[in-house]
Amino acid sequence: MSRPPGAASGPRLALLVAGLSVVGSPPASPAQDAPPPADARVLVVGIDGVRVDVLRRADTPVLDSLAAAGFFSDRAFTPVRTVSGPGWSSMLTGVRTEKHGVDSNDFSPNRYAEWPDFLTRVERARPELGTFAVLDWPPLGTSADGGPLVSDAVDVKVNLDGDGLGYGPADSASVAAAAGHLRSADVHAAFVYLGDPDVVSHDTDSHSLAYRASLERADAQLGLLLDALHARPGYEEENWLVLVSTDHGRNDAGGHGGESPSETTIFFLASGPAVAPGRPACPPEITDVAATALAHLGIAAEGLDGRPRGLRGTEGCPAGP
Repeated sequence: MSRPPGAASGPRLALLVAGLSVVGSPPASPAQDAPPPADARVLVVGIDGVRVDVLRRADTPVLDSLAAAGFFSDRAFTPVRTVSGPGWSSMLTGVRTEKHGVDSNDFSPNRYAEWPDFLTRVERARPELGTFAVLDWPPLGTSADGGPLVSDAVDVKVNLDGDGLGYGPADSASVAAAAGHLRSADVHAAFVYLGDPDVVSHDTDSHSLAYRASLERADAQLGLLLDALHARPGYEEENWLVLVSTDHGRNDAGGHGGESPSETTIFFLASGPAVAPGRPACPPEITDVAATALAHLGIAAEGLDGRPRGLRGTEGCPAGP
């Protein structure tokens, strides 16, 4: 993941304090979709640059517990170039580079107007649902490097500058902001990005103790987000789906961008009452994250490359290419 200086976007409503901006916008026009399952809600957590064989050796009790009771694959894959721009674009839009247009960490060629992130699709289809994102890599949420990937249509978008703050502190601030919002706001679809593991691996290597420790910190931060969900006054009546994944793996030197198995192999985790627990016979791919989130919410999305995975009634190996 490149680390250019961050730049705040020019939203309709914004607050910038100590490197943090909060973006709000009026809802988009509704679209026609099937009714969602009763009080369906989804939290997607993206951890940048996780090498799965290192993850297996790390002490990650939160992920381990979710995986044991949920739908999990550490043999999922990304068919797009193994850098962050196309990786996050594919995960959040549900389509590959041929459609969303991003093939590097320059997001300028994007076709997000046609293939938007899943939160923007929620806003377009069901503007009454609350959407929320916390992002500390600037192109994900601001105009830096041709962004934003996550549009300003999202009800509440918190942008932090991980390049300026450092991704360790920025991730901690991201989780604190997300936990506060998730604990009390009427949110139905949320995305939280954690970037520090990718940066630590670039600065050391993929087998370093520092990189493994960064994965363990991300696991603890995931636990804080789950604690916030469990503290919601109406949690027991809500149908939360938690999805966790990564944009790419890495090579031995700590980098990525190639086509080796350690770079193209990722993990896919789905947890919640709507999930059919188990290990899939055929591996999920990165685009399945957005497709699964939208399916859980009952929102139709034509033309996605991803397919719902792990939800009850959707398993079996997907047909088609």
